[in-house]
Amino acid sequence: MRFNWNYDFVKLSKYFYTFSIVVTIAGIISLAVFGLNYSVDFRSGSNVDITLTKPLTEQQVKPVIDKLDFGDAADISNGSAERMSIRFENVLTDTQENQLKQTFTKELDSGASFEVNTVDPTIAKELERNAIYAVLLASLGIIIYVTIRFEWRFAVASVVALLHDAFLVISIFSIFRLEVDLTFITAVLTIIGYSLNDTIVIFDRIRENMRFAKQKNRGDVATIVNKSISQTMTRSLNTVLTVFIACLFLFILGSESIRMFSLAMMIGLAFGAYSSIFIASPLWLVLKNKQKPKAKTPSKTTA
Repeated sequence: MRFNWNYDFVKLSKYFYTFSIVVTIAGIISLAVFGLNYSVDFRSGSNVDITLTKPLTEQQVKPVIDKLDFGDAADISNGSAERMSIRFENVLTDTQENQLKQTFTKELDSGASFEVNTVDPTIAKELERNAIYAVLLASLGIIIYVTIRFEWRFAVASVVALLHDAFLVISIFSIFRLEVDLTFITAVLTIIGYSLNDTIVIFDRIRENMRFAKQKNRGDVATIVNKSISQTMTRSLNTVLTVFIACLFLFILGSESIRMFSLAMMIGLAFGAYSSIFIASPLWLVLKNKQKPKAKTPSKTTA
């Protein structure tokens, strides 16, 4: 089904700019004060995943873990009725691992099975650094490609939009203290890909419409932008909704290991759905309007 999207998207963009600025400022404050809630993938320590044979609550488990006195705080969380996770800030020794397993099976659940994942400080810092490099290198590659394929104004607008999407997802995870693991990085890079894809589709239509339109003033260019967005709106929403529904069911029915990935994807798709329309395209228009008009070459006069 096709709809008639005759709206002044350029005019509406100021409200979305305001919303994005507010969330960005809140994210910067949250990151400065609290940082991100890193999982054991990015933070040194040991994470013990326990498969239970009977339901246990955090209140039942905490006194038993505290008795072990491993010298650091233990963060206990229930993934489901059958699974529990205990995260230690320090790396557990083999003796401590065995003590934990023996105590847990003796006092809480004799049939429990354990999986211990350990990350030392060097690996944790290297993973964090490589994740930042991945985003920066992806952005650089996109700038080069879009500049060659289109022009530098399109490149700047598309990279601002994708960095906007990535940072807003990071901000939401920081504000609500959601756990950041390796699947989160995968989700952010995937979101960048979807955001760029939608943006390029709109930019390609703008470029095509610019070739055949008579541009007399800035209002004419804004009209072209609105027309281009209207022509691609149905396609963009259908793409986003298809992926969003899939991620929603993965979040509801999927395993605990991909839950944060699915949540990050849904948040990123929601931000990406409007950034291509209300952030990237209006930003390109601003850059285009700052372009100096080409000097007219004097016509030759015949004697």
